[in-house]
Amino acid sequence: MSDSNYSVFNAMTDIIASPSKAFDHIKNHTSWLWWALLINLFLSMAVFGYYYSWVDFPWVVEETIRNLPPENRAEAAETVRNMMKPETTMMITLVAIVAITFIMYTIQAVYLNLANKMTAGADIKFGQWFSLTCWANFVGVFSSIAALIVILMADNNQLPSTDLQPLSLNALLVHAKPGETWATWATSLSLISFWSIFLIATGFRRWTGASTIKSWIVALLPWVLIFSIWALLNLR
Repeated sequence: MSDSNYSVFNAMTDIIASPSKAFDHIKNHTSWLWWALLINLFLSMAVFGYYYSWVDFPWVVEETIRNLPPENRAEAAETVRNMMKPETTMMITLVAIVAITFIMYTIQAVYLNLANKMTAGADIKFGQWFSLTCWANFVGVFSSIAALIVILMADNNQLPSTDLQPLSLNALLVHAKPGETWATWATSLSLISFWSIFLIATGFRRWTGASTIKSWIVALLPWVLIFSIWALLNLR
């Protein structure tokens, strides 16, 4: 398919079915990043917005208190009950989704830009790396879909927010409860994370001409460093 006949909707399909082909076209269409970014954000915000309008919120408050460290629970309980309101919690969550997404994507783009300059030296601008980051994380829509399925299949509306990540390592392998040492660590890694890493490696290789091994090192390095250091801290 010629570049003139290739659309952003083709890219959305190919980023899943044929990522090399998608990245070849995405490289010269930086403006397409807004489709990938906004669809991903919209779905994530819609799911959490629905969750907080559906969940038994008084139960959520009491679960939050129950998961506090025992030595602080009694002292903090009243403060938590006064501060946790459905509308406030929903708005904080939605704002956090947007803010954290932009911060993390910007950090990833800066890293890829620097990695390219240090290893490949290809003529690729920062905006293109930000585009690659948006598209590599576009598969996050499947996390939102999985979370929505969990909500719709729940037996009742007393569902902890941690259960909205059924594709995480915690849900699949570790099974740590909220507040336990490895819960956040394992919840922060998911099948979608590994898929995004694969897409970053693929995009970096296609755009820079770097070897497969070098591209995988670039894609994996931040994750290995962050989660290794985090794991060592958990072991202390």
